[in-house]
Formats: sequence, C-alpha cells, structure tokens
Amino acid sequence: MRFASLTAALVAGGFLLATVAPAAAQAQGGEQKPPEQAQGEQKPAEQPQGEPKAVDQATAERQAQEKALAEYSEAAAKLSSSAGAAECVWTGRRIVSLLWRDDMDTARRYIDLYDRFGCSSEHLKLAFRCVIQEGPLDPKAADRLASRVHGCWIAPDEPTTASSQATTGSAIKGGTIPN
Repeated sequence: MRFASLTAALVAGGFLLATVAPAAAQAQGGEQKPPEQAQGEQKPAEQPQGEPKAVDQATAERQAQEKALAEYSEAAAKLSSSAGAAECVWTGRRIVSLLWRDDMDTARRYIDLYDRFGCSSEHLKLAFRCVIQEGPLDPKAADRLASRVHGCWIAPDEPTTASSQATTGSAIKGGTIPN
C-alpha cells in the first residue's frame, strides 16, 4: 500500500513536470524572434508617431522654462527687497499655494527653508493676504491658482484681475467669508 501511494505521487509529479517544462521553454523564447528582427520591425512604426510627440514635448518644456525665467526676472525687477530673489520667489509662491490648499505641515517646512534663505516674511504675509482677499477659486484649476499666486507675489497690494475684484466685492457686501 505504501508502494502504491509512492507510485501515485511520482506519476502525479511527472505529469506536473511534463506540462510545466514545455510551457516554461516556450515562455523563455521558444518562438520569439531575434532581438535585431524585433527591433527592426518596431522602429519604423514607432518613429513617425514618436517624433512629433518628442518635438512637441521638447517645445513645451522649453516654453515652460522660458516662462519660469521670465517670471523670476519680473520679480527681481519689480521687487526691491529679498522677496525678488529667485529662491525667495520659488519658495514663497510654493508656501502661499500650500497655505491656500490647507497643507499646513508642508507649508511650515517650506517656511523654515524660506527663513533660512533670509527672505522677507512680511512679503509672504502680504502675498497670502492678497490671494485670500481675491476670493474662492475652482479647486481643480491649478493653473489659475499659480497665476493668482504669481500676480500677488509681484504686486501684493494690487488686485490681479477684474473678475477677482467682482468676487471680492460681492463677498464683502454679502457678508460672507471666501472659502
């Protein structure tokens, strides 16, 4: 009886190995093409589609870089205090955005960095006040928040858009606090 169960176990193991071994060999490359052939077939199909995307992506990256440099230059030209330094502009705008989105913990960490750079804490307060006073924004519109923060960073005492003035005016007249 012991011999019969041992034989049954060996037969079952043999069937298992017989089915697994060919599948493993096929998965390892039994019917695959050589790498040169596979690459040669894929390159012509990918290149016409990939080139315009790569060019568009490179152009978009270059435009974003030029825009960022222009914003830093504008801040340096318009702000006489340390608030116009590139590191102060970068960290300050980030702090204002984080505060607007109620991410206090991250904002606090950036404030430590902002202070370490010797940036103007008064300008940070003014910029955040400007963003708040312009009223609520669509939470899904990150580009509008970035634009508002930049406008308030450059000129915290001036409203950035006419539509935000209307929003602020109606909020004050109605007695509600903007979100």
